Amino acid sequence: MSVQVSQAVLDHGGAGAAIERWTLSSGQIEVSVLSLGATLHTVRVPDRTGALAQVLLCSERLQEILGPARHYGATVGRYANRIADSRITLDGEEHKLLPTGHGVTLHGGPEGFADRLWTGEPVTEGERAGVRLRLHSPDGDQGFPGALDVEVSYLLDPSGELAIEYRAVTTRPTVINLTNHAYVNLAGEGRGDVLDHLLTLEADHFTPTDERQIPTGEYQPVAGTPFDFRTARPIGEQLYEEHPQLAIAGGYDHNWVLRSPSKDGRPVRAALLEDPLTGRRLEVLTTEPGIQVYTANSFAGAVTGPSGTAYGPYAGVALETQHHPDSPHHPDFPSTELRPGEEFRSVTLLRFSC
Repeated sequence: MSVQVSQAVLDHGGAGAAIERWTLSSGQIEVSVLSLGATLHTVRVPDRTGALAQVLLCSERLQEILGPARHYGATVGRYANRIADSRITLDGEEHKLLPTGHGVTLHGGPEGFADRLWTGEPVTEGERAGVRLRLHSPDGDQGFPGALDVEVSYLLDPSGELAIEYRAVTTRPTVINLTNHAYVNLAGEGRGDVLDHLLTLEADHFTPTDERQIPTGEYQPVAGTPFDFRTARPIGEQLYEEHPQLAIAGGYDHNWVLRSPSKDGRPVRAALLEDPLTGRRLEVLTTEPGIQVYTANSFAGAVTGPSGTAYGPYAGVALETQHHPDSPHHPDFPSTELRPGEEFRSVTLLRFSC
């Protein structure tokens, strides 16, 4: 396997800073990563006939990367997903967060980690090789307490397994929830929607939400609902059914509670995505307790991919391994608190096959 490093100088918010691109290759699988947002930008994998396709939604246009595509494949934080009322309380002290609208703080605030230039360097660990990206988030960043030092590593092994590994430490008690926000279409980006993709989720419950898409705090059984993906079935099979949760989000944009979360730091299977037409498969394993599935319900052609196709609804699906949304307000959810002297660690594995 080889790791190549190339750099493109693009205008970042008028600053003229360099956005670096790293290319990781292993056999027929090729991955690219951008320093802007520590972004998983592209993944090229073969189908059952050996034909290669780029299977992540993306843009090569700077104005789209900085605008409507800003979360495509990015590392989102300091807190992925939603926090209600743009505030958290730690040790009796309230911290007001910068809002993103609709009475919530989404994906870490209006200038979250997806908007930052990370510092990267190539790394090799045994048979794995890739890139490690670092970011310093100062105390009070977007309202969050504590100076946070974060690392995200993308490591590819000879079999083509891509590991996304997160680490962070803080100077003050804070909350953290990091995820990758890639949109996948196993048929190839721009080649129709993902409604015929088969999805399996290792989850017996999901977290229903209110009208702001904030969890109510309950774990609702998936049995007998359109949220039951315990066995493989097409994403679109029940997407249009009358269900109050589907109406709120315009489709799937929910967190599933993993049945058997990791207890020893080893990733466990969270999801399997399959495209019957091409034979491509993506298995997702994680140490996180939940997975957010978002079917790109609100896409309206604002981003055009390398294929020349403008992305519409259901052009891809995001499988975001994470802690549950709004955990700081739900004591029964797994804790997202991080304190000085502790280290946040999280691992997600992406296994592509055909």
